[in-house]
Amino acid sequence: MGLLRYSINVTLDGCVDHRSAIPDEELHRRAAEYIARADVLLFGRVTYEMMQDAWRPPASDALPEWMQPFGRTIDAARKYVVSRTLPDVDWNAELVRGDLATAVRALKRDADIATGGVMLPTALAELGLIDEYEFVVHPRVTGHGPRLFDGLSEPLDLELTERIEYGSGAVASRYVPRATAR
Repeated sequence: MGLLRYSINVTLDGCVDHRSAIPDEELHRRAAEYIARADVLLFGRVTYEMMQDAWRPPASDALPEWMQPFGRTIDAARKYVVSRTLPDVDWNAELVRGDLATAVRALKRDADIATGGVMLPTALAELGLIDEYEFVVHPRVTGHGPRLFDGLSEPLDLELTERIEYGSGAVASRYVPRATAR
């Protein structure tokens, strides 16, 4: 049985707008390694379209050299996209339709999955399908923007399993749901 891992960049005040993170070489290298560990990526429509616009060649070819390994890794990854509105997808992707829990459990039977974003992970957390949470907290306060897990029906109790400090001052903390903590 595979694992579903969730990773997100967040500011000190809880903003998860991707434009609020502070990109640097070390964080991009680490993110590429994180994605490469997964057999597949699982995105909601908004995250899929955002990632495709930024990381699919030729757009990614114009980015700084230190971002290129991340771009190559995400470009090559097999992707699944949860959407009720997209008629089709490409970029090594397949649409996920129907019952979310059933579809994700089927994927987890055969693969380790990495996901990101805001809306889809909230639904996955509600269903108890996320096996590991990683929050990369950037040393920035933005004062605006979307927040994680707005609307979650019950608190998530998590247990810290790893903490990584980066030269930029960002800190990645990994957690597992307390009920399954090892």
